[in-house]
Amino acid sequence: MDFEDNARLDASQVEDARGGGFPGGGLVIGGGAVGIIGLVLTLLFGVDITGGGGGGPQRQAQPAGNLSAQCRTGSDADQSEDCRVVGVVNSIQRYWSEVFERNGRDYVPARTRLFSQATQTACGYATSDVGPFYCPADQRVYLDLTFFGRLQRDFGAEGGPFAQAYVIAHEYGHHVQNLLGTMARAQADPKGATSGSVRLELQADCHAGVWAKHAVDTGFYSKPFSDTDIQEAISAAEAVGDDRIQERAQGRVDPDSFTHGTSAQRHRWFSTGYRTGDPGACDTFSGSI
Repeated sequence: MDFEDNARLDASQVEDARGGGFPGGGLVIGGGAVGIIGLVLTLLFGVDITGGGGGGPQRQAQPAGNLSAQCRTGSDADQSEDCRVVGVVNSIQRYWSEVFERNGRDYVPARTRLFSQATQTACGYATSDVGPFYCPADQRVYLDLTFFGRLQRDFGAEGGPFAQAYVIAHEYGHHVQNLLGTMARAQADPKGATSGSVRLELQADCHAGVWAKHAVDTGFYSKPFSDTDIQEAISAAEAVGDDRIQERAQGRVDPDSFTHGTSAQRHRWFSTGYRTGDPGACDTFSGSI
Protein backbone atom coordinates (compact mmCIF):
# COMPACT_ATOMS: atom_id res chain seq x y z
CA MET A 1 0.00 0.00 0.00
CA ASP A 2 2.17 2.83 -1.35
CA PHE A 3 1.02 6.38 -1.93
CA GLU A 4 2.07 8.41 -4.94
CA ASP A 5 4.86 10.58 -3.50
CA ASN A 6 3.71 13.79 -5.15
CA ALA A 7 -0.03 13.34 -4.63
CA ARG A 8 -1.48 16.44 -2.96
CA LEU A 9 -3.39 15.68 0.24
CA ASP A 10 -6.43 17.65 1.36
CA ALA A 11 -6.31 17.59 5.16
CA SER A 12 -9.52 19.63 5.42
CA GLN A 13 -11.44 16.36 5.00
CA VAL A 14 -10.16 15.10 8.38
CA GLU A 15 -10.79 16.80 11.72
CA ASP A 16 -8.65 16.15 14.79
CA ALA A 17 -10.54 16.12 18.10
CA ARG A 18 -8.00 14.07 20.05
CA GLY A 19 -6.13 14.96 23.20
CA GLY A 20 -7.03 16.50 26.53
CA GLY A 21 -9.15 13.57 27.69
CA PHE A 22 -12.60 13.67 29.26
CA PRO A 23 -13.72 13.99 32.87
CA GLY A 24 -13.08 10.73 34.69
CA GLY A 25 -11.45 9.25 31.61
CA GLY A 26 -14.70 9.29 29.63
CA LEU A 27 -17.90 7.34 29.92
CA VAL A 28 -18.16 3.69 28.96
CA ILE A 29 -21.17 2.50 27.00
CA GLY A 30 -22.56 -0.60 28.69
CA GLY A 31 -19.82 -0.53 31.31
CA GLY A 32 -19.08 -3.19 33.89
CA ALA A 33 -18.11 -6.67 32.82
CA VAL A 34 -19.65 -6.44 29.36
CA GLY A 35 -16.31 -5.45 27.87
CA ILE A 36 -15.35 -4.71 24.31
CA ILE A 37 -16.75 -7.91 22.82
CA GLY A 38 -20.21 -7.32 24.27
CA LEU A 39 -20.28 -3.71 23.20
CA VAL A 40 -19.45 -4.39 19.60
CA LEU A 41 -22.37 -6.75 19.23
CA THR A 42 -24.45 -3.63 18.69
CA LEU A 43 -22.10 -1.45 16.64
CA LEU A 44 -18.83 -2.36 14.93
CA PHE A 45 -17.89 -0.97 11.52
CA GLY A 46 -21.48 0.18 11.74
CA VAL A 47 -23.67 3.15 11.25
CA ASP A 48 -25.45 4.99 14.04
CA ILE A 49 -28.98 5.50 12.70
CA THR A 50 -30.49 6.66 15.99
CA GLY A 51 -30.33 10.31 15.01
CA GLY A 52 -30.77 11.57 18.58
CA GLY A 53 -28.60 14.11 20.35
CA GLY A 54 -27.25 12.31 23.40
CA GLY A 55 -25.58 13.80 26.44
CA GLY A 56 -21.98 13.76 27.53
CA PRO A 57 -19.09 16.22 27.28
CA GLN A 58 -18.31 17.82 23.99
CA ARG A 59 -14.94 18.53 22.41
CA GLN A 60 -14.43 20.78 19.44
CA ALA A 61 -12.39 19.49 16.53
CA GLN A 62 -9.11 21.26 15.90
CA PRO A 63 -8.77 23.39 12.76
CA ALA A 64 -7.82 21.52 9.61
CA GLY A 65 -4.51 23.42 9.60
CA ASN A 66 -3.25 21.26 12.46
CA LEU A 67 -3.13 18.29 10.09
CA SER A 68 -2.49 20.21 6.87
CA ALA A 69 0.84 21.40 8.26
CA GLN A 70 2.13 17.83 8.41
CA CYS A 71 0.04 16.06 5.76
CA ARG A 72 0.85 17.64 2.42
CA THR A 73 1.82 14.87 0.03
CA GLY A 74 1.57 11.14 -0.52
CA SER A 75 5.10 10.85 0.81
CA ASP A 76 3.80 12.11 4.16
CA ALA A 77 1.02 9.51 4.02
CA ASP A 78 3.60 6.73 3.64
CA GLN A 79 5.35 7.82 6.83
CA SER A 80 2.59 8.95 9.21
CA GLU A 81 -0.58 7.18 10.35
CA ASP A 82 -2.47 10.47 10.61
CA CYS A 83 -1.49 11.41 7.07
CA ARG A 84 -2.31 7.91 5.83
CA VAL A 85 -5.86 8.42 7.09
CA VAL A 86 -6.00 11.72 5.20
CA GLY A 87 -4.76 10.02 2.03
CA VAL A 88 -7.24 7.16 2.32
CA VAL A 89 -10.15 9.54 2.91
CA ASN A 90 -9.08 11.72 -0.03
CA SER A 91 -8.89 8.73 -2.37
CA ILE A 92 -12.24 7.29 -1.29
CA GLN A 93 -14.04 10.59 -1.70
CA ARG A 94 -12.47 11.32 -5.07
CA TYR A 95 -13.63 7.92 -6.31
CA TRP A 96 -17.21 8.31 -5.14
CA SER A 97 -17.37 11.91 -6.35
CA GLU A 98 -16.45 10.70 -9.85
CA VAL A 99 -18.99 7.86 -9.70
CA PHE A 100 -21.77 10.23 -8.66
CA GLU A 101 -20.80 12.72 -11.37
CA ARG A 102 -20.91 10.03 -14.07
CA ASN A 103 -24.42 9.19 -12.92
CA GLY A 104 -25.65 12.78 -12.88
CA ARG A 105 -25.71 13.13 -9.11
CA ASP A 106 -23.93 15.40 -6.66
CA TYR A 107 -21.59 13.84 -4.11
CA VAL A 108 -21.52 15.68 -0.77
CA PRO A 109 -18.15 15.17 0.96
CA ALA A 110 -18.14 13.77 4.50
CA ARG A 111 -15.43 14.58 7.00
CA THR A 112 -13.69 12.04 9.20
CA ARG A 113 -13.28 13.08 12.83
CA LEU A 114 -10.41 11.54 14.78
CA PHE A 115 -11.14 11.27 18.51
CA SER A 116 -9.79 9.59 21.61
CA GLN A 117 -11.82 7.78 24.26
CA ALA A 118 -15.19 9.41 23.59
CA THR A 119 -16.93 11.93 21.40
CA GLN A 120 -20.18 13.81 21.00
CA THR A 121 -21.96 13.47 17.66
CA ALA A 122 -25.26 14.55 16.17
CA CYS A 123 -26.34 10.93 16.68
CA GLY A 124 -25.49 10.94 20.38
CA TYR A 125 -22.56 10.33 22.68
CA ALA A 126 -20.19 7.46 21.89
CA THR A 127 -17.00 5.96 23.26
CA SER A 128 -14.26 4.29 21.28
CA ASP A 129 -15.57 0.88 22.39
CA VAL A 130 -18.20 0.92 19.65
CA GLY A 131 -15.51 1.00 16.98
CA PRO A 132 -15.49 3.27 13.91
CA PHE A 133 -18.91 4.49 12.87
CA TYR A 134 -20.77 6.86 10.58
CA CYS A 135 -23.37 9.34 11.79
CA PRO A 136 -25.81 10.34 9.04
CA ALA A 137 -27.18 13.26 11.08
CA ASP A 138 -23.90 15.19 10.77
CA GLN A 139 -22.43 13.26 7.82
CA ARG A 140 -19.19 12.37 9.58
CA VAL A 141 -17.11 9.26 10.02
CA TYR A 142 -15.82 8.85 13.58
CA LEU A 143 -12.56 7.06 14.23
CA ASP A 144 -10.38 6.36 17.27
CA LEU A 145 -7.10 5.08 15.84
CA THR A 146 -6.46 2.88 18.89
CA PHE A 147 -9.27 0.67 17.58
CA PHE A 148 -6.95 -0.98 15.08
CA GLY A 149 -4.76 -2.38 17.83
CA ARG A 150 -7.86 -3.84 19.47
CA LEU A 151 -8.96 -5.30 16.16
CA GLN A 152 -5.81 -7.42 16.17
CA ARG A 153 -5.61 -8.10 19.89
CA ASP A 154 -9.26 -8.80 20.70
CA PHE A 155 -10.62 -10.07 17.40
CA GLY A 156 -7.66 -11.83 15.83
CA ALA A 157 -7.44 -9.75 12.65
CA GLU A 158 -4.11 -9.63 10.84
CA GLY A 159 -3.93 -5.84 11.02
CA GLY A 160 -1.84 -3.68 8.72
CA PRO A 161 -2.35 -0.40 6.85
CA PHE A 162 -4.87 -1.78 4.41
CA ALA A 163 -7.06 -3.20 7.17
CA GLN A 164 -7.36 0.40 8.33
CA ALA A 165 -8.13 1.57 4.80
CA TYR A 166 -10.84 -1.07 4.43
CA VAL A 167 -12.56 0.04 7.64
CA ILE A 168 -12.55 3.67 6.55
CA ALA A 169 -13.85 2.72 3.10
CA HIS A 170 -16.64 0.71 4.74
CA GLU A 171 -17.73 3.77 6.72
CA TYR A 172 -17.75 5.89 3.57
CA GLY A 173 -19.86 3.17 2.02
CA HIS A 174 -22.42 4.12 4.64
CA HIS A 175 -22.11 7.77 3.59
CA VAL A 176 -22.86 6.75 0.01
CA GLN A 177 -25.91 4.85 1.26
CA ASN A 178 -27.03 7.91 3.17
CA LEU A 179 -26.76 10.11 0.08
CA LEU A 180 -28.68 7.57 -1.99
CA GLY A 181 -31.44 7.11 0.60
CA THR A 182 -30.66 3.45 1.24
CA MET A 183 -30.45 3.68 5.03
CA ALA A 184 -34.19 3.72 5.59
CA ARG A 185 -34.28 0.09 4.51
CA ALA A 186 -32.17 -0.86 7.53
CA GLN A 187 -34.08 1.27 10.02
CA ALA A 188 -37.27 -0.67 9.33
CA ASP A 189 -35.57 -4.05 9.71
CA PRO A 190 -32.77 -3.79 12.31
CA LYS A 191 -31.95 -7.40 13.27
CA GLY A 192 -31.83 -10.91 11.88
CA ALA A 193 -29.78 -13.01 9.48
CA THR A 194 -31.46 -11.51 6.39
CA SER A 195 -32.42 -8.16 7.91
CA GLY A 196 -32.08 -4.77 6.31
CA SER A 197 -29.32 -3.96 8.77
CA VAL A 198 -27.23 -6.95 7.68
CA ARG A 199 -27.83 -6.12 4.01
CA LEU A 200 -26.79 -2.51 4.63
CA GLU A 201 -23.53 -3.58 6.27
CA LEU A 202 -22.69 -6.11 3.57
CA GLN A 203 -23.31 -3.50 0.92
CA ALA A 204 -20.88 -1.16 2.70
CA ASP A 205 -18.31 -3.98 2.60
CA CYS A 206 -18.92 -4.33 -1.12
CA HIS A 207 -18.54 -0.58 -1.60
CA ALA A 208 -15.19 -0.78 0.18
CA GLY A 209 -14.08 -3.48 -2.25
CA VAL A 210 -15.18 -1.43 -5.26
CA TRP A 211 -13.11 1.53 -4.08
CA ALA A 212 -10.10 -0.74 -3.50
CA LYS A 213 -10.33 -1.92 -7.12
CA HIS A 214 -10.20 1.66 -8.41
CA ALA A 215 -8.03 3.31 -5.75
CA VAL A 216 -4.97 3.64 -7.98
CA ASP A 217 -7.13 5.46 -10.56
CA THR A 218 -7.79 8.25 -8.05
CA GLY A 219 -4.15 9.36 -8.29
CA PHE A 220 -3.28 8.84 -4.65
CA TYR A 221 -1.59 5.44 -4.97
CA SER A 222 1.51 4.53 -6.95
CA LYS A 223 0.38 0.99 -7.78
CA PRO A 224 -2.59 -1.34 -7.29
CA PHE A 225 -2.97 -3.01 -3.92
CA SER A 226 -1.10 -6.26 -3.40
CA ASP A 227 -2.57 -9.63 -2.50
CA THR A 228 -1.19 -9.05 1.01
CA ASP A 229 -3.09 -5.76 1.24
CA ILE A 230 -6.35 -7.39 0.18
CA GLN A 231 -5.84 -10.24 2.64
CA GLU A 232 -5.51 -7.66 5.44
CA ALA A 233 -8.95 -6.31 4.51
CA ILE A 234 -10.50 -9.77 4.30
CA SER A 235 -9.02 -10.71 7.67
CA ALA A 236 -10.51 -7.59 9.25
CA ALA A 237 -13.90 -8.25 7.64
CA GLU A 238 -13.97 -11.86 8.81
CA ALA A 239 -12.83 -10.96 12.34
CA VAL A 240 -15.97 -8.92 12.99
CA GLY A 241 -18.59 -11.20 11.51
CA ASP A 242 -21.61 -11.56 13.79
CA ASP A 243 -21.08 -15.30 14.13
CA ARG A 244 -17.44 -15.03 15.14
CA ILE A 245 -18.06 -12.24 17.65
CA GLN A 246 -21.02 -14.02 19.24
CA GLU A 247 -19.08 -17.27 19.52
CA ARG A 248 -16.28 -15.43 21.35
CA ALA A 249 -18.63 -13.44 23.56
CA GLN A 250 -21.26 -16.00 24.55
CA GLY A 251 -20.16 -19.37 23.20
CA ARG A 252 -23.07 -19.65 20.80
CA VAL A 253 -24.42 -18.06 17.65
CA ASP A 254 -27.85 -16.43 17.46
CA PRO A 255 -28.72 -15.52 13.83
CA ASP A 256 -31.89 -13.73 14.96
CA SER A 257 -29.74 -11.03 16.54
CA PHE A 258 -27.36 -10.53 13.59
CA THR A 259 -26.83 -6.92 12.53
CA HIS A 260 -23.71 -7.05 10.32
CA GLY A 261 -23.51 -10.48 8.67
CA THR A 262 -21.36 -13.54 9.12
CA SER A 263 -17.60 -13.70 8.57
CA ALA A 264 -18.15 -15.58 5.31
CA GLN A 265 -20.69 -13.03 4.07
CA ARG A 266 -18.44 -10.09 4.87
CA HIS A 267 -15.57 -11.79 3.05
CA ARG A 268 -17.76 -12.58 0.06
CA TRP A 269 -19.22 -9.11 -0.37
CA PHE A 270 -15.92 -7.26 0.00
CA SER A 271 -14.47 -9.69 -2.55
CA THR A 272 -17.44 -9.15 -4.88
CA GLY A 273 -16.82 -5.42 -4.88
CA TYR A 274 -13.09 -5.85 -5.41
CA ARG A 275 -13.45 -8.47 -8.14
CA THR A 276 -16.05 -6.59 -10.18
CA GLY A 277 -15.12 -3.00 -9.43
CA ASP A 278 -18.78 -2.25 -10.09
CA PRO A 279 -21.05 -0.50 -7.56
CA GLY A 280 -23.97 -2.09 -9.40
CA ALA A 281 -22.78 -5.49 -8.22
CA CYS A 282 -23.35 -4.40 -4.61
CA ASP A 283 -27.13 -4.86 -4.58
CA THR A 284 -27.38 -6.81 -1.33
CA PHE A 285 -31.07 -5.92 -1.02
CA SER A 286 -32.16 -8.25 -3.83
CA GLY A 287 -32.21 -12.01 -3.38
CA SER A 288 -30.05 -14.05 -1.05
CA ILE A 289 -26.94 -12.78 0.69
